[in-house]
Amino acid sequence: MQSPYPQLLSPLTLGGITVRNRVVMGSMHTGLEDRARDTGALAEYFAERARGGVGLIITGGYAPNRTGWLLPFAAEMLSGGDARRHRRITTAVHDEGGRILLQVLHAGRYAYHPLSVSASAIKAPINPFKPRALSSRGVETTIDDFVHAAVLAAEAGYDGVEIMGSEGYLLNQFLAPATNRRTDRWGGSPRNRRRMPVEIVRRTREAVGPDFVIDYRMSMADYIENGQSWTEILALAAEVEAAGATMINSGFGWHEARVPTIVTSVPPGAFVDISSAVAEHVGIPVVASNRINMPEAAEQILTDTHVQLVSMARPLLADPDWVNKAAGDRAAEINTCIACNQACLDHVFVHKKASCLLNPRAGRETTLALAPTRSAKSVAVVGAGPAGLATAVGAAQRGHRVTLFDGNEFIGGQFDLARRIPGKEEFAQTIRYFTTMLDKYRVDVRLGTRAGADELTGFDEVVLATGVTPRHPAIPGVDHPMVLSYPEAIHGAKPIGPRVAVIGAGGIGFDVCELLTTTESPTLNLKEWKAEWGVVDPAEARGALGTPDPAPSPREVYLLQRTAGPQGKKLGKTTGWVHRASLKAKGVHHLSGVNYERIDDDGLHISFGAKHSRPQLLAVDNVVICAGQESVRDLADALTARGLVPHVIGGAELAAELDAQRAIRQGTELAARL
Repeated sequence: MQSPYPQLLSPLTLGGITVRNRVVMGSMHTGLEDRARDTGALAEYFAERARGGVGLIITGGYAPNRTGWLLPFAAEMLSGGDARRHRRITTAVHDEGGRILLQVLHAGRYAYHPLSVSASAIKAPINPFKPRALSSRGVETTIDDFVHAAVLAAEAGYDGVEIMGSEGYLLNQFLAPATNRRTDRWGGSPRNRRRMPVEIVRRTREAVGPDFVIDYRMSMADYIENGQSWTEILALAAEVEAAGATMINSGFGWHEARVPTIVTSVPPGAFVDISSAVAEHVGIPVVASNRINMPEAAEQILTDTHVQLVSMARPLLADPDWVNKAAGDRAAEINTCIACNQACLDHVFVHKKASCLLNPRAGRETTLALAPTRSAKSVAVVGAGPAGLATAVGAAQRGHRVTLFDGNEFIGGQFDLARRIPGKEEFAQTIRYFTTMLDKYRVDVRLGTRAGADELTGFDEVVLATGVTPRHPAIPGVDHPMVLSYPEAIHGAKPIGPRVAVIGAGGIGFDVCELLTTTESPTLNLKEWKAEWGVVDPAEARGALGTPDPAPSPREVYLLQRTAGPQGKKLGKTTGWVHRASLKAKGVHHLSGVNYERIDDDGLHISFGAKHSRPQLLAVDNVVICAGQESVRDLADALTARGLVPHVIGGAELAAELDAQRAIRQGTELAARL
């Protein structure tokens, strides 16, 4: 049978190994790396992806010395004891037919501790600790530490190492003029700034021999002021190859960069052209990365460009069987990463263990399993939003007989709203996945059906995942014809005029503002996205940065909140700044500490503060209410009165703020217990 993705699923020889396909599981720190007690869990986490068919896995970053720790006492590869502990990981991956590299990462000025060092003593804007500049001897010692870590990785059974030279970490700091102001042999000229990473590759090759894989992770566009030039990037690629690198992986943007590179609003494959351009200038394989999440796209990239592998980290959190499903021509069954970051990177950057909003088993493979049941039950699930869908599919996968009810004629709940927001179109992929899995596991789906206590009596288990309804605040005039609920606004139930007030600056309020400030064709193409964020071809400017030129908003929008202070503080750690910057670029007016006095034909009347001072009229055409939600759980009492105590999960349990991560986790955990 012909392979559905012949390029993607073809083997490739790298150094002394052959990987079974072109899929690389890119490095992502999970938090399991940092403590020896979590080694077994980390081994199973990687083993499950190897079992799922991944060709080459790259671990999270391990520091080569203690100044390079990301956090105090974080992941490190310093001793023979460290190497021996890692044999549990490498053996687990090799037993499943996979290959694995250890990423060696020195945090540099991104280290969140007072021991941090860098090329120069320049503090990062995202870190309270100012680094000290490495001395010339310190540079040499650090190079030796990188080499030593690679030797230990070989002892641990790794197939190679990835030397982390991108994302603004130490080696990237040596490469960029913005952070390297040295005048010795490690700075002062482009060649000198490149010397440290090149020497690390050269000396590592000398130490580990010809077959051990050395992957250099290279920043191909820094997206910071005074970053590397394109000439310097190409020179580095050539020098790294000459020094003995087996392959080059792609990195884009520093953690402090003001250009988004990984969130869902970034167009898929946005940076592939840059990776391909580097690949044209070297003879070793180059890996494409960032915003590649489905096999059709990966196959097209490998067919149309010069890259030879594709890297994806978050998509393999979402679905560890991604490769096997692609190989089996079952792409519709892939639980597609939607780049939300809510349970992965948002967790990592607040020092919590990573998981996945769509797959709560990620990082919990040893403690959360959907094992076949020994006693099949009849299970009724009321509500086909994220919580209900996760429960229904998980329970049916285990062998229970599941009936799913929803009053709507479609599934998805809040995800059906989210997919309509500009930049969140990929939420539709989750609905596609659940639709496929409901059919695969033969769930009895009854849409357009509002189940009552009579319909639910007789089931062994009843799950109420009935979600939320928009809160109706007690504002005089809230029933005025100009007022819309957020579902009405998102669905386009009524025409919306050129001046709009949005009440409520939580996640829904920001989403509605994104919708209102976007032109009639909401999906950004790559050219428009680059213009909005000032992204240019790396050959045009240092750091690949130009002047942002966002499309003008078709409406004047006011975003209001009752509490004083900045808006959007509770948005995701890695995505909130993107939403705030986007609305700022669109000219949205942010008003905080607002009292809503009344709504009438003239518009929205407001005042400020406890004394209701500075009365003001916003002469708007429409007011959209995004003032929170209330749980829908009226069935719970009726069922309890009949002696059937339901499981209440998701928004039906708690509606303080929409939380799909909690909803899907609760649904999955409940399915595992039933």
